[in-house]
Amino acid sequence: MSILTATASRSRLYQFALLLGLFTVVYNFGEGLVSIALGAHDQTLTLFGFGVDSFIECVSGLGIVAMILRIQRRPDASRTTFEQGALRVTGVSLYLLAVGLGATALFSLLSGHKPETTTSGLIISVVSIVVMSGLVYLKTRVGRALDSGPILADAGCTKVCVYMSLVLLAASLIYQFTGFAYVDSLGAIGLIYFSVQEGRESLEKARNIDDCDCSG
Repeated sequence: MSILTATASRSRLYQFALLLGLFTVVYNFGEGLVSIALGAHDQTLTLFGFGVDSFIECVSGLGIVAMILRIQRRPDASRTTFEQGALRVTGVSLYLLAVGLGATALFSLLSGHKPETTTSGLIISVVSIVVMSGLVYLKTRVGRALDSGPILADAGCTKVCVYMSLVLLAASLIYQFTGFAYVDSLGAIGLIYFSVQEGRESLEKARNIDDCDCSG
């Protein structure tokens, strides 16, 4: 892709990053609505939590979009504040997801809750794995070319979506073939692990941003 070559200008790279951010917001908003609606209908905790994460990915994408627009409007201004804000939004959002999933998973385990079906989870997870894997690749390439911590952190957040899609796929397949009642809650615990991991990394990058050259 020519826009990612060494001769591409920084403005074109930021423009491409902006398009990736906008696509992330639109796609995840739609995915979140569908996943939450189907997760609530089928009483599937893993699918419902996956949908909530899709909205957090929207927040992360919006943070990147806002950062790039501000940089484009004020190219001579310090980018540290913009980048720290985007990183903190991503990190805090992922921690909030982990707390919510933890409380719900604990309740489900204690009550012996059993989802009605996981067919929707199978379909959504496969589509998400394909789309999110492509976004991770492109965001990582652009983030490295711009030496932008927030864009790379956003790529990390998208990578969590891939991991979460794999967890959702595994949980859905296991339940589909075995009917094991607790696999849904165990899948949610898997989502918690990845949320905390990436949330902590984003907040650490926000604290240490002054120690690295993020202006490229």
